[in-house]
Amino acid sequence: MRISTTLPSTRTGVPDVAMARHLEDLGYDAVGMADFIVGDGTPAFDATLVLAATATATERIGLEFGVLSLPLRPTAWVAAQMQTLQHLSGGRVILGVGIGGFPGSPFWRAAGAPLKDRGRWTDLALRALPGLIRGEPTSLGDQELTLGPAAPVPPILVGGNSEAAMRRAVLHGDGWVPSLISPEALAKKAVRLREIAGELGRPVPSISVGGHAVLSDDPAAVEAFTRVLVEIHRMPPEEAAAVPVTGGPAQVAERLHAYAEAGAGMAGLSLDGGDWMRQTEILAEARAMLPPTGE
Repeated sequence: MRISTTLPSTRTGVPDVAMARHLEDLGYDAVGMADFIVGDGTPAFDATLVLAATATATERIGLEFGVLSLPLRPTAWVAAQMQTLQHLSGGRVILGVGIGGFPGSPFWRAAGAPLKDRGRWTDLALRALPGLIRGEPTSLGDQELTLGPAAPVPPILVGGNSEAAMRRAVLHGDGWVPSLISPEALAKKAVRLREIAGELGRPVPSISVGGHAVLSDDPAAVEAFTRVLVEIHRMPPEEAAAVPVTGGPAQVAERLHAYAEAGAGMAGLSLDGGDWMRQTEILAEARAMLPPTGE
């Protein structure tokens, strides 16, 4: 099981890029960065810039977009940024993508992003991105362009829990990234993912599950998170209660194993609550307790 997490914040609220070294030392596979700018004053940082800074502070760890909202940006600009980040990092980018949330937010409107047909926009972008990143002549709208210097195309992971997202992952991605989902629900979705791949005559994408963990003694943080799932995401309370990962190394290892049994090869967990350093150690310890693949 591969693992990733997000960076903590400094006292001023800025992502603490220096802590990526800590994750690298613990053997994490990637640092994740969400693309979440609403424009109502909620603190948020540009994912590409944060991961570029992380690239300069680290040597091995992956740089994971979890996930980049494609309809927010011109596709050619995304390709140029991915080329640049691949060169800066030595090819460590993991490009998670999605149709984006909160399309009616002030930021989306100010950016001139499409509020409708986001799925179609995303599909068009996904068709063009590999060729653009590879430096091949690529048609984009009524324009043919070639970007350089060419770079390796990063793994493209398509986020979203819907069947449309699964179909998009099968057609255009290397992997599928559902989030805020229990192992039991994931197992059912994984069956459907294999069916879609069979229907389309395509390989079955890998599965990376995204979620949140509270690995400290902080019941209030667990309660606050599950309340958001119920009130904002409209989850039934019993379903919301099954989403956050909690407990010590043994309990977390059991949860990671359940995700692996359901079909996931990677878990990206944002760490809520206090003592981020200790929580990262617990997650690393839990991963080390998992049986080797195939057992």
